[in-house]
Amino acid sequence: MEFLDLPPLHQAQGTIRLPGSKSISNRTLLLAALSKGVTEIRDLLSSDDTDRMLEALSTLGVSIEKIAAHDFRVTGRADGFLNKQAKLFLGNAGTAFRPLTAVLALSGGNYELSGVPRMHERPIGDLVDALRQVGAQIQYLGNEGFPPLSIQPARLHAGSVVRIRGNVSSQFLTALLMALPTVGVATTVEVVGELISKPYIEMTLKLMAQFGVHVQRDGWQRFTIAADQHYVSPSTVFVEGDASSASYFLAAGAIAGGPVRVEGVGKHSIQGDVAFAQALQQLGAQVSMADQYIESSAPSNVKLKAFDMDCNYIPDAAMTLAVAALFCDGSSRLTNIGSWRVKETDRITAMANELRKLGAVVEEGQDWLRITPPMKLTPHAAIDTYDDHRMAMCFSLVALGGVPIRINDPKCVAKTFPEYFDKFHSITR
Repeated sequence: MEFLDLPPLHQAQGTIRLPGSKSISNRTLLLAALSKGVTEIRDLLSSDDTDRMLEALSTLGVSIEKIAAHDFRVTGRADGFLNKQAKLFLGNAGTAFRPLTAVLALSGGNYELSGVPRMHERPIGDLVDALRQVGAQIQYLGNEGFPPLSIQPARLHAGSVVRIRGNVSSQFLTALLMALPTVGVATTVEVVGELISKPYIEMTLKLMAQFGVHVQRDGWQRFTIAADQHYVSPSTVFVEGDASSASYFLAAGAIAGGPVRVEGVGKHSIQGDVAFAQALQQLGAQVSMADQYIESSAPSNVKLKAFDMDCNYIPDAAMTLAVAALFCDGSSRLTNIGSWRVKETDRITAMANELRKLGAVVEEGQDWLRITPPMKLTPHAAIDTYDDHRMAMCFSLVALGGVPIRINDPKCVAKTFPEYFDKFHSITR
């Protein structure tokens, strides 16, 4: 197994230009592919997940031209995908697999969708059940409720009310909302139970509106798409810097002096994880936000404050808080993180296992973690990353406690941020 040894680090200071948001990048690619007209997408994230979406759309017959390192020109297929039969491999990219499942289920073709073994362990049954309510014909090729999937042409039911659970993954509702306008009939989606990760749905609705489709929202329980709405290219779209990726550098500033500034995302971001900045303020960090950057510094001569925080609104950035808890002045608790169980790995179990290697006392529940930091971090811990990019990036912060640490399989960061460790080294010493 490959590994990366990080030396003891004591200070973080500098400026980072963020890569594009994964969530915005893959949503924008798909919306551009479904639109009438040509869309230029600027500052697209370059990563494994976006590569899977680009490959899939190309296989489906969408014309995609790379015009610069992070800029692409997409010619939309508002009249339907050219290829009505395809086998698509989507790796472990949930932001590609879930929306493509919904769109292809309503597109009148025959498709097979598969991924890496972990993707075949990530549930998709709630989305499939919802799509079947509008007439989708989807079969499981392995275990019931999980990928891989076989899709045949739908027998569409006009004017349906679709019900979907909201407490497993917000990506299911996102996928449904993005796909339904392609049918051209009025449809209402009702969310059963609590909807988690609401900012990701807000992001989806804002991006859909940018492409000309407006969804009427009644609280977080009912979403109505009027008839005869169609996606139309806005001509040019700029992808924001990734707010989840910003969390690692902002936390570094809060832990080890700072100031650390991240550019490309700011106080008007459409990403929910920008609220990580306010979370750091609750820990006592000094944080400032402008239109195009966020900056953090450590509190003066004191430890970060222990916290008890509902993390429903920042599910990805909350992982960074779990590691920041090692630098707090008492026991900290993260709640409402049940969605971690169905991510790239079971993140609650994985986080608990690796924090214990550092000497922390960790209690875990179905949707919560309690972390009590040790008096002194255990040096030379070998952190397993479970093929999960966020595990690798989070635990790099441990070195800022002045202890050496080994990150196993560091290349897993390629999923969303291939240059992460180079950027991390550039601001630490």
